[in-house]
Order: sequence, then C-alpha cells, then structure tokens
Amino acid sequence: MSYRSLLRVAGVGFFPLGFVARLPYASSALSTLILLQASTHSYAFAGLAAAAQSIAIAVGGPVVGALADRHGHRTVGALAAVANLVAWAGLLAASQGTRPGMLGAALLVGLTQPQVSPLVRVHWSRLVRARGERHLLSSALSYEASADEMSFVAGPAVVGLLASIGPAAPAVLTMVLIAAATLPFALLHAHRDIPRKPSHDPGGSRLPRLPRRPLAVMFLAMAAMGVIFGAVQTAVTVYADAVGEPGISGLVYAEFGIGSALAGAVCVWLPRRFSLRARYVTFAATLFVGTLVLYAGARLVSVPAAVAVAGFTVAPYMISLYALTERLAPPERAAIAMTVLCGGGPLGVAAGQAVSGALAQSHGTGGALLVAVAGASGALLLALAAATADRGRQVWIIDSAPTEPAPALESGGRPE
Repeated sequence: MSYRSLLRVAGVGFFPLGFVARLPYASSALSTLILLQASTHSYAFAGLAAAAQSIAIAVGGPVVGALADRHGHRTVGALAAVANLVAWAGLLAASQGTRPGMLGAALLVGLTQPQVSPLVRVHWSRLVRARGERHLLSSALSYEASADEMSFVAGPAVVGLLASIGPAAPAVLTMVLIAAATLPFALLHAHRDIPRKPSHDPGGSRLPRLPRRPLAVMFLAMAAMGVIFGAVQTAVTVYADAVGEPGISGLVYAEFGIGSALAGAVCVWLPRRFSLRARYVTFAATLFVGTLVLYAGARLVSVPAAVAVAGFTVAPYMISLYALTERLAPPERAAIAMTVLCGGGPLGVAAGQAVSGALAQSHGTGGALLVAVAGASGALLLALAAATADRGRQVWIIDSAPTEPAPALESGGRPE
C-alpha cells in the first residue's frame, strides 16, 4: 500500500528514470579503473586514480549540496550533470596522454559527480511535506535505499560486460547515461527551491546553521559503513583469486547488494513505535553481528554464503542514518546535510580498501574481513555513544512525542 502511494505522489516515470540516473555514480570507480589500467598497464596507478576520484566525490558532494540549497536543485543538478559529462570526455582524452593528466581528469570527474541519491531524498522529503503526506517519507526512503543497492549491483555488472568490448566502452556508456538520464532527471524531477523563512540577516540571504556535532556523528557512521564495503570488496577479490576464478568476484559482491536491497525494502513495515533512536542502535548492533557472521562463515562455511547472509544487515542501518539526517537538518540545509552524510561513504571505502588490502597480503580473505568487523565495531560504539550522550538536551530531536501523524521513519523504514 505504501509503495503504491509513492507511484501516485511521484508519477510512474520518476522511478525508472531515477534508477538509471544514479547508475553513472555506481559504475564510476570501476569504469575509471578499467580505462586507466588499459592505458598505463598499471593496476597501482589505476587504483590510485580511482581512489583519488572517490575522495574528490566526498569533497565535491557537500559543495554541490550547498549550492543546491542556495540556488535550487534543478539548476545545480543540471549544471553538475553537464560538468560531469565534460569531465568524462576529458578523462577519455587524457587516457591517451600522460599520467598527471589522467589523474587530474579523474579528480574532475569526482568533483563534478552529480549527487543524485542524496538530492533525490531531499526531493522526497519536500514532496511529501508539500502534499501533506509526510507519513509516506519512510516508504520513499526505503525505496531509495533499495534502488541505491540495486544500482551498485547493476552498474558494475554492466561495466564488466562492456569491458569485453573495449576499455573505453564503460566510460562511453557512462557519458550516454548522464546525457540520457541524469540530466533529464534533474530537469524534470528536481525542485527549483523552497520558500525560506524570514531572516534577521540584513541581506536576507543567511541560511540556518547546521547541527554540526550530530551531523559529524552521521558522517562518521557512514564512513564506518564505507570501511565495511571496502573490506568486503577486497575480501571477495582475494577469495576469487584464491579459487582461481577472478571473474566471480563481482558476482559474489553482488550478493551483498541484493541482500541489502531486500532487507531495505521490507523496512517500510517496521512498527511506528520503533523509535528512530532505537532503530539506529538496533541496526548498528545487527550490522556488527552480520560482520561477525561474515568473518566466521567465510572461514567455516564459504565466502559466498557468508556474504549473502551478511548483506541483509546493511540497508536497515543505512536507512536509519538517512532518516536521522533528514530529521536533524533544517529544510533549507537538507541538501548539504545529505551530501555531507554521503561523503563519509567513499572516504570509508578508500580507507577500508587500503587497510584490508594490506592485511589480505599476509592473512588472506580472513585478514580483509577483520577490517569489516572493526568497521562495524566502530559503527556500534558510535551509535551507543550518540544515543546516550546529551539525551537530556535532546540533541537528536528524534524521540519527543509525535505531534503530527507519522514523523519521518517513525511509521516505517526504508532502504538506501
């Protein structure tokens, strides 16, 4: 019923276009890796460029979010898509040149990355508020989580297939998708702006301040999730090499995303009395248990089976982070808050890959998965600390008695 209501609110065309619009981000790192490795015949340099691109995404995302808050999502989203299209063209041209040029072009691709996922969540928040149907927000966030997870299954899979045609084919497809989906999605479905409350600033241009400490906690929580992603990516790659079938690494990692998407989709039916703070702590604990199962199952049963089971613990945790951030941020600063949150992901992935790669060199798959356990441990400790600190001062503003029907995610869940 909740998902059918989303079709009524957003329109049928919103969903397929929105899904395809996020595929360029999902396939960006792998496309860059394949292109530059073929050009330089160096996995080390290609990996460095892909990592630099991820860091650039984390840096550029909040800039895009801040501009969107001030100038409107439609304008900024469209300009970001055009800039990213030009940056990809530059990367294709640079791949025939020197390594510094390749690295610079990869950085530009990251800095101009359209922030489809965080901005579309802000779009949902504004859309359901404007229509007086705030109770649908949790369903929308659940759908978005599942769509994100499936994009990270579909994107790399398509890149892998196109790589057999040629190393430039994935990058060319990315450009086509930006032009055919990301740009139209921004033009058709992004809000221009929202009315701002009167300001005491003489210029009338000052936006409300962000809650820095809670937002920093959310950033670190997402970074911890990124560490887990990076460690699992490394672990499945090591496993595939160890069994002599390097081509199955993508399929095994896809299990992680599929399990997460399924778990996120059912979060919409969580009871309203299950508060946002309780969800955050509960799903952080579940994530920790999931990584323990992953580590033990990989050693005692099989890596594919363990990855499949552990994937079910991912989306519910990420849903709680998006829901908390949506609740914490002033509506006028929602875009930058969401992009700051998302910026923790690629930084965590880069750190997880670096550390797990070093451990896997001497301890194999088990060494890489220990990094995933460490990341989940940090996520749980952070959740416990955040849920207990400053409770009396209501820093989170999430557990006060609801005064309107179904506040965000109190009526159901949602995936990433």
